[in-house]
Amino acid sequence: MSYFLPHLTNGWQVDQAILSEEDRVVVIRFGRDWESTCMLMDETLYNVAEKTKNFAVYYLVDIDQVPDFNNMYELYDPCTVMFFFRNKHILVDLGTGNNNKISWAITNKQEMIDLVETVYRGARKGRGLVVSPKDYSTKYKY
Repeated sequence: MSYFLPHLTNGWQVDQAILSEEDRVVVIRFGRDWESTCMLMDETLYNVAEKTKNFAVYYLVDIDQVPDFNNMYELYDPCTVMFFFRNKHILVDLGTGNNNKISWAITNKQEMIDLVETVYRGARKGRGLVVSPKDYSTKYKY
């Protein structure tokens, strides 16, 4: 599904995507198209893109092709999703301890729509940290 979503191929394009969007949340998936986690996440993002087009825009960035942000955003996971609004990184409290990013695949479309909508509503109010509608702290049982 990654071929349906726009790819950003250099650091300047990533910066412009974040800077130029005034009214919508910019959702960027950092990773590699061939990773299985990214494939699952890309499918979910593609499926929700049309439903959330009024308040969110989605981009994909290959971390091998564009290594500019790997250290800045600590992109060590196979797949990472981050949210930006009006040139500001929006943190999301998912209950996992890492509020900067989502580092697993969300396969439920409604879950993703709810998450993006929560980020949008919080960011519009000027909040830099929003609380996820679902707690992911119990997702992995050891």
